[in-house]
Amino acid sequence: MQEESFFADPRTWVAVAFVIFFGALGSKIWKALTGMLDKRADAVKAELAEAARLRQEAESMLANASRDRAAALEEAKLLLDGARAEAERLSRAAVEEAAATARRREKMAADRIAAAEKAAIDSVRNTAAEIAAKAAERVIRDALHPEADAHLIDRAIGGLSNALATRRAA
Repeated sequence: MQEESFFADPRTWVAVAFVIFFGALGSKIWKALTGMLDKRADAVKAELAEAARLRQEAESMLANASRDRAAALEEAKLLLDGARAEAERLSRAAVEEAAATARRREKMAADRIAAAEKAAIDSVRNTAAEIAAKAAERVIRDALHPEADAHLIDRAIGGLSNALATRRAA
């Protein structure tokens, strides 16, 4: 077998071409690769900075929302307390108004009852007076006749001196 010389071996020329190629273009390729990697690193840094800014902004918004929520809850609590107090006041006022209305109606009913009682008593009195007058008329008509009239007149004349004497003494 024949040994080939170092320069006759194709692998040698490939290696030499590789070294020359990378020697001539290596720095340009290296600069291009490092430039791309630097750009990518800058882009990642910018994205991280943007993410940090967005996170900080989100945390700020969350804190603001929490404060706003707490303020809204406090305001709602105050509104509820005010509404409860107003409802209580209105309830008391309604109860007082209902009691006053009941008292007024009770007084009106008592007045009507009193008026009805007075009317009934007046009616009974009038009826009793009419009955008494009719009874007296009947009694007088039946009991008094000319002989009884003379007897009553004599008795009245006899009592006249006593009545006059009592009157003069007074």
